[in-house]
Amino acid sequence: MQWIQFVLILMGQCSFFTCHLYEYHFIPEEKCWEKARSYCREHFTDLATVSDMRDVERLTNSSQTTDAWIGLRSINERVIKEWHWSLPGENHKFICYNETGEQQYFVIDKPELNWLQAQSYCREHHTDLVSGITQINSTEFNKRVDEFTDQHGSPDLWIGLFRETWSWSDGKNVSFRNWDPDSFVDEASKTCAMTTPNGNWSSDKCTYKKPFYCYDDKVILIKENKTWDEALTYCREKHRDLVSITDSHQQRWVQKRAKMADTEFVWLGMRYTCTLDLWFWVSDRLVCNPNWAPDQMDDCGMATVMERDGKWYKKADNEKFNFICAK
Repeated sequence: MQWIQFVLILMGQCSFFTCHLYEYHFIPEEKCWEKARSYCREHFTDLATVSDMRDVERLTNSSQTTDAWIGLRSINERVIKEWHWSLPGENHKFICYNETGEQQYFVIDKPELNWLQAQSYCREHHTDLVSGITQINSTEFNKRVDEFTDQHGSPDLWIGLFRETWSWSDGKNVSFRNWDPDSFVDEASKTCAMTTPNGNWSSDKCTYKKPFYCYDDKVILIKENKTWDEALTYCREKHRDLVSITDSHQQRWVQKRAKMADTEFVWLGMRYTCTLDLWFWVSDRLVCNPNWAPDQMDDCGMATVMERDGKWYKKADNEKFNFICAK
């Protein structure tokens, strides 16, 4: 009976548990962009990096009432400036997707919108402009494009790909942008990004003084080779625990750390119990959305690792790898 109750508790946590692997801090003191970055690096991790619309909502739902610096900056050298699809005057139909259990795609017949406006439309009414090789190569995506082509010929369609020289202060390769669709950010003198009270981004001169957002990273990659039990003990003694991943947002954040590991795999905080015949996180969360690589078999004495590509594998818990702790 106790086992049944334990499983039911775990299953109930799949829907209601939310945990952030990093925290944002709004600093009301006004500083230029460079001094804001120095402050964040001294007291936290860095100026805020924004990975998706969930992060945008976290910033927007704060006490911010004015423009505030974030960690995005352009080197703005014209000799290496790369093309944008969102150039003024260029307009096309576009294709959005919904991030559900099964991807859904929608061709939007609004040729009056430029790329940024199309991106904003998709984020308001769906999830985003279609993005990534997996989506573009999917059967459902190509089926939808073929259907639209049969009815309307072969129109150009915006997708969620762009190129630019803007980069994040902490060096992360995060392609997400949330520019105000009605603003033009490609001005030579305005090379630092800020978030506005409505959540959209704009840019301004880096020497102007504004409040700013820092973030504090809550995960750390440990470049020591340990068994799963040794890694668990290390994390609990020096930090909080081996890291748990309960949604796709956390998956992306942890995967960025895994790419920097010295070993092919890194331990995660998930283990298999033969008694209950299930996988669970050391934080007592049930595994709700597993990201297993193909052909992974359950067996006693197994724990979970992540490869650099983000896929999860099942390894004997006495093997030794780098690991990721939650702070």
